[in-house]
Amino acid sequence: MKEIILILFIQLIYVPIFTLRTIFLVKNMTYLASVLGFMEALIYVSGLSLVFRGDNGPVAMIVYAVGFGVGMFIGGAIENKLAIGYNNIVVNLDQKNTEMINHLRNDGYGVTVYEGEGRDSKRYRLDILTRRSREENLMNLIEEFEPKAFIISYEARRFKGGFIVNSMKKMNY
Repeated sequence: MKEIILILFIQLIYVPIFTLRTIFLVKNMTYLASVLGFMEALIYVSGLSLVFRGDNGPVAMIVYAVGFGVGMFIGGAIENKLAIGYNNIVVNLDQKNTEMINHLRNDGYGVTVYEGEGRDSKRYRLDILTRRSREENLMNLIEEFEPKAFIISYEARRFKGGFIVNSMKKMNY
């Protein structure tokens, strides 16, 4: 029974580390990813050796798989809390909402406004680059001012210059 609990515990540590290592690698944070990779390998070999050398057979394998699934959930939750990176939010509006634009700018969001031609009328497009940790707040503000806005969120992999870079320099990021 101790081995079964230990297998589950190891999986609940191993899989979130595996998940975070993969995300850090994708986000080009290779130093941190390699440190986590080292830890991941040690934990993985320990857990797998318990599964194969124990007397619990299929039960150990099932617990190993359950731990993997639960560990993925935990790793995803941790990543969502860390909210590493930036997203570009594109907002399409029927009318230019100057009050909302000013409110967003006063809250520290960089907002670029474009005027375009839709099928039936003028349309206004807002481009807003924000930290992932602030995305939910931004979406709530937009919803508050423009409940019918069409919104798309993209992950911003690289950027240079502009409002956000200047604000990061001021805040020493």
